[in-house]
Parts: sequence; structure tokens; C-alpha cells
Amino acid sequence: MVKIGALRFGTFKLSSGSLSPYYINLRIVPSFPHAYQKVEEIFTEMAKNDVGLQNFKRVAGIPTAGVPFASILAYNLSKPFIYVRTEQKTHGEERRVEGILHPGDKVLIVDDLITKGTNLLSAIDAINIEGGIVSDVLVLIDREEGGSKALNKLHVKLHYLMRISEVAKTLCEKETITEEEMKIILKQIKK
Repeated sequence: MVKIGALRFGTFKLSSGSLSPYYINLRIVPSFPHAYQKVEEIFTEMAKNDVGLQNFKRVAGIPTAGVPFASILAYNLSKPFIYVRTEQKTHGEERRVEGILHPGDKVLIVDDLITKGTNLLSAIDAINIEGGIVSDVLVLIDREEGGSKALNKLHVKLHYLMRISEVAKTLCEKETITEEEMKIILKQIKK
């Protein structure tokens, strides 16, 4: 994250509308082929070992960060790919879920990270409306700001590579971020 400039400190407005003293921009990962390949290897292993290939039929990405990760994961696993729009189209078929989704299909949703879970909850709702079933979500980082609990209320299991507290402590130990920057991240979690 640090090497490619994905972690920054300052004041940032998140998609949930809340403010954060740090920002993780994993949307830039596909611009770095080596990092992108590594992330996809991680997602592939997590899907196989943590979720289980038998537990989902389709892989769904959500805009915008989840789409490039989910599409390559679906390809790697030879699973059908779908994606969920942020809003329903007002033309054509007027769909919110793009791709083939049959009633009863189990869907694994992939995104870069989770904060409060707002975007993921919206995507789950859209998939459910079209008859799909979501029981698992796969992300790289849990920002530990309530997203996991929000998913748990819907009986959806969150699979993540690391919690942000683990990321912060590891980066501080490696002297990649300062102790003050680590404290900034940890303080945000406590909010």
C-alpha cells in the first residue's frame, strides 16, 4: 500500500459521508501490474480456502474498486462474473445487476475494503431483489468501523486479508509509518 501510494494521511470524506484522517485508495492497484497480480493471487486463495468454491456460483463486483478485482477473480476461478450498479439504469433493461443471475444463485461479492458496509449492503439488497443469495463478502481490508457487524446482521460472512489495526501496527513496526500515524489510524477505529 505504501509503496504504490495507496495509504495517505490528511482529511478525507469517505463514500459513507463520514470524515477520516487517513485514506486507502486501492483503486490504483490495477495501475501497478505486480501489485495487482499479488492482490488477485490473495483473493483467489481466500476464495478457495476461506469461502470455498462450492459455496458460490457467481462472483460480483461493486463499483468502482470491486469491479476490477472481482472480474479477474471470476476469470481465475472460471466462475461467471456479474456487477452491481450504484443506481438502476433508466434505459435499456433498467437493471441494477448486470450479467446473468438466476434465482437461487449463490453470489460472492468482492470489494477492496469495508468501512461501514453501506455500499456492500446496497449491493446485497440489489442481488437479493433479483433472486440471488449472498452469504459471503471478500475484501482485502476491514477498516473496523462497523461494516462487519452490519453484514453479520444479514447473516453475511465477511472474509478479509487484514484488519486496519493489524496493517497499522505492522507498518509501524517496519518503520514504514510513524507511531503518530499508527495512532491516527487506531483512534479512527475507536470512533
